[in-house]
Amino acid sequence: MEILYLLDTNTVSYYIAGNPPQVREELDSASRGSTAVSTITEAELRYGVARNPNAMRRRTSVEAFLGDAFILPWDSAAARAYGLLRAGQERKGRPLSVENLMIAAHALSLGLTLVTHDQVFSYVDGLKTEDWTVGQS
Repeated sequence: MEILYLLDTNTVSYYIAGNPPQVREELDSASRGSTAVSTITEAELRYGVARNPNAMRRRTSVEAFLGDAFILPWDSAAARAYGLLRAGQERKGRPLSVENLMIAAHALSLGLTLVTHDQVFSYVDGLKTEDWTVGQS
């Protein structure tokens, strides 16, 4: 199966929380192997868990999700895309957070559609996005 979608951290968080429910419906109905997460999203999820070590239910849910997810390593192609993207965003006066730039660069480097609810990604030229909080089916 071909990977088509890179899931942003907010999409994964919505999935884990089960709210909004259409995110879980979209991801559950996606073809097996058509979705992946970046190691950057993995890092953000693990940071969220580490910030609240007493949230055992959240930790268990994150670990279960990551255990089933296809996780893409952030590589040299993503780093090249990041350098160009960050410089371009700064020239346009539309800087994004480092993590969002890295996730966007990762999606761009692989030609994947980023599934996100974060409108800041609309500032990234050439990045295809979908928002599964509104449903796509």
